[in-house]
Amino acid sequence: MCQLLGMNANTPTDVMFSFTGLATRADEHKDGWGIAFFEGRGLRLFVDPESALASPVAAMVRRYPIRSRQVIAHIRKATQGQVALENCHPFVRELWGRYWVFAHNGDLRGYAPPLHGAFRPVGDTDSERAFCWLLQELAKAHASVPTVAELTLTLRELLPQPAAHGSFNLLLSNGQALWARASTRLHWLVRQHPFGAATLADADLSVDFAAATSPSDRVAVVATEPLTAGERWQAMAPGELQVFVDGLPA
Repeated sequence: MCQLLGMNANTPTDVMFSFTGLATRADEHKDGWGIAFFEGRGLRLFVDPESALASPVAAMVRRYPIRSRQVIAHIRKATQGQVALENCHPFVRELWGRYWVFAHNGDLRGYAPPLHGAFRPVGDTDSERAFCWLLQELAKAHASVPTVAELTLTLRELLPQPAAHGSFNLLLSNGQALWARASTRLHWLVRQHPFGAATLADADLSVDFAAATSPSDRVAVVATEPLTAGERWQAMAPGELQVFVDGLPA
């Protein structure tokens, strides 16, 4: 299946160390990749159906010092839908005057929800169908953008419905918070003062975060599998929903 990476921070932060670790796993997950960076209310989105190891776009992203408070990235191992640009995660839609970004790891069998509003899939993945349905139902539940706490309550009610069709690990953000929902495998950690060094689990690359941060910095990282060795990653339980705000679980 696919691999997910999410970041939520209290200050604009460079995610390239973690993205490099994710891209290293694209030898198996070679059916496309993507990454979305929020910058205020704006959004930068890069997607490519090539492997993240071979894609010139991925090489450019690894060199480009983009700093963001909310990031979602994905490398794809296709289960439903052809290998094509329109099927690359993350998917992006607008709701309530904000961009929403969604990425999914899993397989939803026989999932064909009724879609009758403005949210329709462009590609042919179960993931994009689930995202369109979710935004449709959020728009029904709230007339305008609710608080993060209200959104979390609504998501707790909605997400078990597509999850009943199979595995449904996901990351979701509207630029204000990062929601992570586990079905099979999802892990998270918080980096904060006192910062230490970390080494990627799948590549010979280390970073001394103490040299690149201030004492007030704080960042939460979510990944399908722990990206680093020697850090305390926490495994999420099946069905668990976490929301991260300013680099901490809310």
